[in-house]
Amino acid sequence: MGFAPANPAQDQMAQQPTLDMDLAPGETPRTTRVLLPLALPGAYDYLVPDDLDLRLGDFVRVPLGPREVTGVVWDPLPDTVETKPIDPARLKAVVSRFDAPPMPDMLRQFVDWVAAYTLSAPGAVLRLAMRVPQALEPSPRVTGYRLSGHKPARMTPKRERVLEMLHDTGPELARPAREIADMAGVGTGVVKGLVDAGALEAVDMPGEAPFPEPLAAPAGSAAGASRLNDTQAQAAADLAQRIGQGFSATLLDGVTGAGKTEVYFEAIAEALRQGRQVLVLLPEIALTPQLLKRFETRFGAAPAPWHSDLGQKERRRIWRGVAEGRARVVVGARSALFLPFTELGLIVVDEEHEAAFKQEEGVIYNARDMAVARASLGGFPVVLASATPSLETVVNVQRGRYQRLVLPERHGAARLPDVEAVDLRADAPERGRWLSHRLVMAIGDTLAAGNQAMLFLNRRGYAPLTLCRTCGHRFECPNCDAWLVEHRFRKELQCHHCGTRAPTPHACPECGTENSLAACGPGVERIAEEAAERFPEARLAVLSSDLLHGPAATQEAMAQITRQEVDLVIGTQVVAKGHNFPNLTLVGVVDSDLGLTGGDLRAAERTYQLLHQVAGRAGRGEKPGRVLLQTYMPHHKVMQALIAGDRDRFLEQEADERHAAGMPPFGRLVSVILSGPEQGQVMDVARELVRAAPQAEGVRVLGPAPAPIALLRGRHRMRFLLKTVRDFPVQKYVRAWLGAVKVPNAVRLAVDVDPQSFL
Repeated sequence: MGFAPANPAQDQMAQQPTLDMDLAPGETPRTTRVLLPLALPGAYDYLVPDDLDLRLGDFVRVPLGPREVTGVVWDPLPDTVETKPIDPARLKAVVSRFDAPPMPDMLRQFVDWVAAYTLSAPGAVLRLAMRVPQALEPSPRVTGYRLSGHKPARMTPKRERVLEMLHDTGPELARPAREIADMAGVGTGVVKGLVDAGALEAVDMPGEAPFPEPLAAPAGSAAGASRLNDTQAQAAADLAQRIGQGFSATLLDGVTGAGKTEVYFEAIAEALRQGRQVLVLLPEIALTPQLLKRFETRFGAAPAPWHSDLGQKERRRIWRGVAEGRARVVVGARSALFLPFTELGLIVVDEEHEAAFKQEEGVIYNARDMAVARASLGGFPVVLASATPSLETVVNVQRGRYQRLVLPERHGAARLPDVEAVDLRADAPERGRWLSHRLVMAIGDTLAAGNQAMLFLNRRGYAPLTLCRTCGHRFECPNCDAWLVEHRFRKELQCHHCGTRAPTPHACPECGTENSLAACGPGVERIAEEAAERFPEARLAVLSSDLLHGPAATQEAMAQITRQEVDLVIGTQVVAKGHNFPNLTLVGVVDSDLGLTGGDLRAAERTYQLLHQVAGRAGRGEKPGRVLLQTYMPHHKVMQALIAGDRDRFLEQEADERHAAGMPPFGRLVSVILSGPEQGQVMDVARELVRAAPQAEGVRVLGPAPAPIALLRGRHRMRFLLKTVRDFPVQKYVRAWLGAVKVPNAVRLAVDVDPQSFL
């Protein structure tokens, strides 16, 4: 957070050593504004040396106190902003400029827009766009070799093999010596001999792997729209027509298995035909491998992936490739929004409803909403795809802000599964067990028929709580207000909020009694234990984020299921979306009520979305699917909507309730979170904020109150919640409010505009 003067250079430069200038009488030195990727309030003024030509967006090295940092030449302040003149003699000079493409105008505008909307320091937002500093250096170069057109005076079988291989695979294509030797099955000495003989010529070439060019097959070709049914083809044509026609936001609303991916592939193909770059955002990296494979099948080349599991070398290659326009399509997580695209012409947000698009720390933003903002600033289309669109998106369609394309049926012979509720009040599992008789029978029948089944529980580990039967001691995280979750496979207890881990003890640390610890409640590991006992012949796979380490492991697990090497899948939400298992005909949800309580205004909506997505894994092939929802609330509106397949009715009910309460998307919320190591100090700041809150019509300041997780990572937390009418200028209000209170360095203040989580 920063609420500093309009020209922060005044304060910063006053703290820096001055620079002696030898200027001719009347000569005015050149200055420029440089934004630094630090949590600072704005850009700083620097002198421009006579021998340095700078453009907006150039990456530069500048002094900051005793060190040098990398920044970006930023746009001038608007004429409407009043600043005090600065004595040039007090300014420091830009040290150097990087040999890198400048940050595009659109990205700089986007950084400023995100900072203003989220009430973040512009430098903190800029940091999101500068996460790969190595990419600012020129790409490494290596020496490659290609055919020169001259034959060597002396020919050997090995030399002939090298020359034939190069002729067959591309005589104009240069390759490193090691690659040529490996391809021809010879030693590098043979290649060197051909170079000395003049048969191969040296070529300076990039030292990084090139980006294969996706082939945008003409619309209607075998690789393109001809594989679509009439409804899909019409939707694809509609999306393709919007490419190059300015900004538009379109909801691609299709049931699970309707072929939404194939439809927006046609929009991607049109963007590529028009020479534009494309960004596809996914909520989780676990979905990336499957989409990369489908993309490669359609376009003949894989797109560039962007996610946290990439190594620094690959991140550097992709960042630089995007900036230079060589990477044409990127598939990535939310941070890909801040890549330096120069010719971006389409953004696709797949599974747009997912809460994983919300960044909850640092700069707090919703990647779905920021994608719409970036498309609007750039004047190109954005596509939001989902089988269960968020209420915010649906209301934007109803208000005419977004357009909507509907895919009401599954592709091919597949049909939506039948959904049934298992009333646990009447069909309760046996004591110490979690699967009802009806669900157990359904699994047995499914496996006997040679089909696959899935058990879903959105809870990792073995049990969410461990306690002592003798004294009642509960194992809690020492740094958070949270229980430690038992992970029996790893023989440890873990906090899922801060990551604290400890070996599972043999005795109670409170009373010392051995063998007295009891697991309370089920996680997927406990369900797997029960399933293995009930179905000893079945091949089981347990899938959760703490058991699958990276996209490669996830891809292999999904491939094993597809190859029918697994009979019974037991998983968390990593298996709930995006995966196609043709032989999976039964889905059983162990605890359908999980997530319906807790005071979250989106609890019902999120539960519906999650259960609808996991139910959609059943019956995606030619065989019919069936879904059993174990619940203690079969008459809840979420369960009834799932059973009846009436999503729109559910959304109408949600909209009516939120409209009556003035809640989003019909009102606005802003969360303000204070945290610090000392509870008393946090409370003091909270009381100061109460006194400083401006009075204004259309806004209510609720709180302060302890956050539901009042202690997180050793920091005490208090929350305010602002509730306003829809058109209230909330950023202006919050900026004035928080700017009136001096917050101690030990206390952190975070602002969450349009919060998704209330923990």
